Amino acid sequence: MSAHEEIGQHVEGAPHASMKEYMIGFSLSVILTVIPFWLVLGDVIDSRGMTIFLIIVFGIMQMFVHMVYFLHLNTKSEGGWVLISLAFTVMLVVIAIAGSIWIMYHLDLNMMPTMQM
Repeated sequence: MSAHEEIGQHVEGAPHASMKEYMIGFSLSVILTVIPFWLVLGDVIDSRGMTIFLIIVFGIMQMFVHMVYFLHLNTKSEGGWVLISLAFTVMLVVIAIAGSIWIMYHLDLNMMPTMQM
């Protein structure tokens, strides 16, 4: 019998995870945190750009670990609507960031020569 059933707090449709799943998520989180620290503090890679790229990749991987193991986002939760809303949010953020960068680039490119320092 699970802890929720013992005290009468079972919520139908709520995601449940075992201690094993939480420990897997925690272990992956620790590993994905330690590796970027090691890359920077150990000066492992000579290229600064490659180090930054790897830190970003490990950060994205850690976001997915947190979403799957701690937030329990999957295609089954709430009929898949949580995952669809997450995808829509990510799409809007990407459009907003890409559009802002595009606008700033073209504003800088088309600046009058007398206005530049």
